[in-house]
Parts: sequence; C-alpha cells; structure tokens
Amino acid sequence: MPLQRLDHVNIRTENLDRTVEFYGRVLGLHPGDRPAFPFPGAWLYAGDAAVVHLIGVKDAPPDYREDQRLEHFALSATDLAGFLAHLRAENVPYWCRVLPTIGVQQVNILDCDGNHLHIDFAADEKADLTDFPGH
Repeated sequence: MPLQRLDHVNIRTENLDRTVEFYGRVLGLHPGDRPAFPFPGAWLYAGDAAVVHLIGVKDAPPDYREDQRLEHFALSATDLAGFLAHLRAENVPYWCRVLPTIGVQQVNILDCDGNHLHIDFAADEKADLTDFPGH
C-alpha cells in the first residue's frame, strides 16, 4: 500500500484558542467536527479535510511526552503571490527557498507556538521570493 498524501499533522499547544485563531487567520483553516476525546483540542479543516489536529497540553492525554517535538509539516497550495501578500498584510515573517532540481517553491513560517511549517507551491508560479522579517 503506497502512501499518497499527508493526511494530517497533530500539534500540541499550550494555548489552544490562540493556535486555532492563528491557523484560521494565516492559512484559512477552520475548526470542524472532532471526536469527543477526554482532553481539549480542535481539528482544523481545509475544505472537507481535517489537516491539522491540535491537542491542548494543559490537560494533556496520558501518552503525552514533554520531549516530543515536531520539526515541520508541509501543505501544498496555489496562488503563491497572493499568499505572500496575505502573510505581509498579517505581519507574519517568512523565508522562502526553491528546491533544487524540482523547483518547488517553499514559504516557511513559524506558528504562534514556534512550530515550523512550509507551504509548497508549483515551480511555475511567479512571485517575489524575498524573505519578509515582519515589522
């Protein structure tokens, strides 16, 4: 059974409300249905797909490990120029890179908990890839 795509990412956060707001404002994800787990959390959707699962760590589930880390996760998108303009308007710092050989363009950001994520765009999209440090 070959893998086909990223299904979701699970992130632990100390400030669930702030994290839900960040992913809604910056990436346009919206909260949706979530099973009735016995700990706080939220599932954030892109369309009909729950792509980011959040767990509130103040009342962490029993399998929580404090040393657990996430280096990054990636999402695919379109409209690179529009997304960069949106990040600048929201004052979200970012840095860009183009992957050698395949040309995928990555926009790298940190969420409000400092988690690294990048949003990938096709090689043929045109935009100014100058890094934005925020103000």
